Amino acid sequence: MKTTHRRVAAAGLAAALLATALTAVATTPAFAAEPRPTKTEAADVRFATFNASLNRNTAGALVADLSAPGNDQADAVAEIIQRAAPDVLLINEFDYDAEGAALQLFHDNYLAVPHGDADPVEYPYRYTAAVNTGVPSGFDLNNDGTVGGGDDAWGFGLFPGQYGMAVYSKYPIDEEAVRTFQNFRWADMPGALLPDDPATAAPGDFYSEDELARFPLSSKSHWDVPIRVSKNKTVHFLVSHPTPPTFDGAEDRNGTRNHDEIRFWADYISGGRTADYIVDDAGNPGGLGGGSLFVIAGDQNADPNDGDSTGGAIDQLLGHPRVNTKSVPASGGGAEASALQGGVNLSHLGDAAQDTADFSEPPGNLRVDYVLPSRQIKVIDSGVFWPTSEDPLSSLTGTYPFPSSDHRLVWVDADVPGAKR
Repeated sequence: MKTTHRRVAAAGLAAALLATALTAVATTPAFAAEPRPTKTEAADVRFATFNASLNRNTAGALVADLSAPGNDQADAVAEIIQRAAPDVLLINEFDYDAEGAALQLFHDNYLAVPHGDADPVEYPYRYTAAVNTGVPSGFDLNNDGTVGGGDDAWGFGLFPGQYGMAVYSKYPIDEEAVRTFQNFRWADMPGALLPDDPATAAPGDFYSEDELARFPLSSKSHWDVPIRVSKNKTVHFLVSHPTPPTFDGAEDRNGTRNHDEIRFWADYISGGRTADYIVDDAGNPGGLGGGSLFVIAGDQNADPNDGDSTGGAIDQLLGHPRVNTKSVPASGGGAEASALQGGVNLSHLGDAAQDTADFSEPPGNLRVDYVLPSRQIKVIDSGVFWPTSEDPLSSLTGTYPFPSSDHRLVWVDADVPGAKR
């Protein structure tokens, strides 16, 4: 989620507020200050998602920054990944280039290079593809009277590929079986929440018929990336990055799109007739096969209790009968940050220990990043990489201006049925 960042913490915090922070930290397990949190022996695979803010304002700038070791932000992001040591990782906000240069350079110059006492991590399997962010639509999508700029792209962005996605894996990726849904049209979703022009009585008419004839549902893309976690067992890594439900008007064009981007995965994993309308970029219809194992991952830009999302957007996944939500990743740092920063955070309904992003007001800190396994997969352990301020590793997450990202890495240790070697 992109938002204006908190510049300073509220001045003169009351002693009671500080006491609240200390109590929250004391009662919430902090992320361990160790070279890397050890994956539980009973777990087969550690899945993770991280909106790493590895985006730049011009095409090619990320490749330039990653072309040699020494970029401070990339170093911090890489060290976080090394300490969490996921086996399968989605990175959101990773600028896409058609040659895959950034994907390779970040691995070779940062992930595979030790940082302090953090061991290098190597991912022999990687995947990236084109996204809709920054792709000019040729239409005045924000209805401001002009055509051009990030707001008139199919997904907000200053150039094609900005805010893209990347998957790194220690396990083989079945690339021939990958399904992408970059071009699936929003209007082809039955019952889509197409935004209304508040000046008219007609429903779903904010966008013209010509615009809707081409308008993709995905602000970036939706990918089904099959990961072969063992010889005979595949987990479908279902990744996306829905648009923030903000930066719009009374028509709620971003809020409704965010809702339906999340709904897409809910329908996809339901399969059967519910998913009959879905067609991938290769022209293949339908959703996920019955009984398939999956992990949904990404910055969904929606909190179940707080923030600006539309119509209980994330509840479409959190309440889905095929999703395992028995374990909620948490951190001590999230609880501490909420209490120390105060403001709107103190009126939030959600558990601050479950927050995954440090946002300014509004909306304040939120839970927006998710790793959601299918119900057949047992969650052994989970966490959010958000160390408390007394932990030396807090220098990797920090406060504004953030050394790495305003989001935090979220991980889940999964016991995948049938994956034992």
